[in-house]
Amino acid sequence: MQEPMFLKPVFQEKIWGGSRLKSVFGFDIPNDKIGEDWAISAHPHGVSIVENGQFKGYKLDDLWKDHKELFGNPTEPVFPLLIKILDAEDDLSVQVHPDDAYGMKHEGELGKTECWYIIDAEPGAEIIYGHHAKTREELIEMIHEERWNDLLKKVPVKKGDFFYVPSGTIHAIGKGIMILETQQSSDTTYRVYDYDRKDANGHTREVHIQQSIDVTTVPAKTPQIQVKEIRKGNSSIITYLESKFFNVYEWDIKGITLFKKQAPYTLVTVIEGAGELVINEHSYSLVKGASFILPDDVQKWTIQGELTIIASEPGK
Repeated sequence: MQEPMFLKPVFQEKIWGGSRLKSVFGFDIPNDKIGEDWAISAHPHGVSIVENGQFKGYKLDDLWKDHKELFGNPTEPVFPLLIKILDAEDDLSVQVHPDDAYGMKHEGELGKTECWYIIDAEPGAEIIYGHHAKTREELIEMIHEERWNDLLKKVPVKKGDFFYVPSGTIHAIGKGIMILETQQSSDTTYRVYDYDRKDANGHTREVHIQQSIDVTTVPAKTPQIQVKEIRKGNSSIITYLESKFFNVYEWDIKGITLFKKQAPYTLVTVIEGAGELVINEHSYSLVKGASFILPDDVQKWTIQGELTIIASEPGK
C-alpha cells in the first residue's frame, strides 16, 4: 500500500467546549460547545474513518482487527492510542484516571496515561497538575472537606509547553487553553470536583470520590522528562517523551525534511502551517488540523513546507 491513511475528525460536545476548533483549525463543527476533536481514535465512543486510498471508508477499529499487517502485526486486542485536540472554553473538571489494572477490573478498558502539548493559551492560563496531600488520609480529609485551594497544585502554562500526565495524577485543563493530547485509548475519567456547575438541564455532573481516592498517587509525583532536539537542516525534531505507552515528538518543518521509519506505525497531526507529504513520489497535501497514520509498510517519507506537527508512536 505504502500510503498514509487520513482520518475524519470525530467531534465531542462538552459543557466546557467552545468554537475554536472551527476558528483556529477550520473544522466544520456542529455547534459552539465542541470541546474535543478525536483526531485518531479506535475507541467505541468515537471511531475514526479513513478518508482516502485503499481503505477509504474503513473504521479504524475494524482495520486494527482485520488488517494487523498495517500496524506491524501487534498482539494488543485494541488499538492502544487516542489523539485529541481539546478546546477549553471553560475549566475542565478536576479529575484523575486509573492505571490499566484498575481500569480493566472496574471499567473493562485500559487505564489512561496521557500527555499534553499546549497549542495555545490565553495570558494567565493555568492547569491543575498534582496535589499537596502528603498521605492518603490527608487526601481523603481535604476532598471531603472540599479544601480545593489547599489540595490542588496550579501551574501556569504557555504555548509550546509539554506535560506528561501518568495515571493517578490529579489534573485539569484550565480555561483558555487548547491542547493536543496523546493518550491511551480509554474514556474512563473520575471527577474529583466540578465547580458545582450545572448542565443545560440544571443538573450537576456526577463526581467519583471513592474511585478518585482509590487511584490517586499519594504523595503526588512530578514526572521527570528528558526533552531532546535534533536539527535536520532548518527543521528540528524534538523528542518530548519516550515511555512504555507512547513516544511523542514535535516536527518543526522548514523546507524539505526526510524521515525514516522508527516504529510499526506513526500517528501524525498538523497543528500549524501547511505543506506536503511525499511517499514514493506520491504527494499528499498537509493542512492545519489534518491527522493521518503512516502504516508499517511506509519505510521513509519527506515533508516539505513550513508546518508544525505532533507525532507519536506506540511505546516499547
